Amino acid sequence: MAFLELQNVSKGFGSGRQRVSVLRSVDLSVARGEFVAVVGYSGAGKTTLLSLIAGLLRADAGQLTLDGREIREPGPDRGVVFQSYSLLPWLTVEQNVALGVDSVFPDWPAEKRRDHVLEYIALVNLTPARHKRPAELSGGMRQRVSVARALATNPAILLLDEPFGALDALTRATLQGELEALWARDKKTVVLVTNDVDEAVLLADRIVPMTVGPGATLGPAIPVNLPRPRNRKAVNHDARFKEVRGRVIEYLLGPARRRPTPVSPSLQEAYA
Repeated sequence: MAFLELQNVSKGFGSGRQRVSVLRSVDLSVARGEFVAVVGYSGAGKTTLLSLIAGLLRADAGQLTLDGREIREPGPDRGVVFQSYSLLPWLTVEQNVALGVDSVFPDWPAEKRRDHVLEYIALVNLTPARHKRPAELSGGMRQRVSVARALATNPAILLLDEPFGALDALTRATLQGELEALWARDKKTVVLVTNDVDEAVLLADRIVPMTVGPGATLGPAIPVNLPRPRNRKAVNHDARFKEVRGRVIEYLLGPARRRPTPVSPSLQEAYA
């Protein structure tokens, strides 16, 4: 039995003639400890998919289960990292991370909770900045705080919603390497949604391409048979990297562009 299982999941927004199908008949199985990347166009429904897994949205049809239990609402077993950081601006780095720890582990002694918070701040190399507020941090540092906050609650699965999409290329590359190292340390189950094919190949065990919306669904999974740790410069010259990248792009430019259902001209224009 898969650790995370989505069966025939569909989700739409609106009502009546204005209702738009965002996801349709989505099936996804993720093993415990696996790093899976869902790759698709912007606006295809990747964030909606992640929000369903996080329990922030309810599916219109189908079933979602995590470790055999149906997903009905948000829970501490799912840690989420958003592209927009989602930090409280009036709290320091330490206080932002402590917010999650205090809510998930309220029975721990205060000293144990503080030591735990500091451990995860150190894990993302932010100890010197632990007393700074988000406005005093760079974009990359803010995202490190988000990752530390999510990991510090010890979730069963980590959900990443294009976490590096707003960063410059150099910072993005650095954090991708750090994320892989963190994943190798604890082997958390990870679901990453991204529109960056190279990022998916660099990080994931398996890539699942998504068709264009409305009514998007998932295509066939593509395994990434590259040894870890993955060196960005080395994999660029690896024939296996080029093969996987080519297969993902071929699907995105081919079958993924074919809408599964006819849509009205107004919707076609909106999703063009």
